[in-house]
Amino acid sequence: MNRAVIYARYSSDKQNEQSIEGQFRVCKEFANKQNLDIVGSYVDRAQSGKYDDRTEFQKMMRDSGKDLFDYVIIYKLASFSRNKYDSAVHGHTLKKNGVRRLSAMENISNGPEGILMESMLEGMAEYYSLELEQKVRRGIKENLLKGKTIGGSRLYGFRTKDSKHVIDEDEAQVINNIYEMYNN
Repeated sequence: MNRAVIYARYSSDKQNEQSIEGQFRVCKEFANKQNLDIVGSYVDRAQSGKYDDRTEFQKMMRDSGKDLFDYVIIYKLASFSRNKYDSAVHGHTLKKNGVRRLSAMENISNGPEGILMESMLEGMAEYYSLELEQKVRRGIKENLLKGKTIGGSRLYGFRTKDSKHVIDEDEAQVINNIYEMYNN
């Protein structure tokens, strides 16, 4: 049995179809080298791998118990999950359903050393996700402390100039009037 599906995803709405196309190209090349027949695919767009509530991911997990495919090919383990617990649980579910998870970019053997390698890669994926979150939060805080904008909705009473919030005098007068009315 050589039936395989590809699971691909990207995390951010700032990414696009090129990310999926690149993952598919690499996964298809891998499948050809392994003599696997691609029978389907599951794609989650702008979905973090930190959580497992991804629509196509959940559909793939349900389908894994229906004897529709024998392998799930992923670009890297981090595409499957960036949470080592979820990765282990869902990896176990696939195994229980007779489906093997294959990484197109990471050489993970079938032997005992493969278990160690997989565990390390799962831990590194979660570490990367949490470290990135810290860096983003730190960057946001630094930008806010400098009065810089971080995107989102425009604040009433301010306008944006050179990536900074500056007071909009007309709207500021309205806000001052509101505070005076409240105090009275």
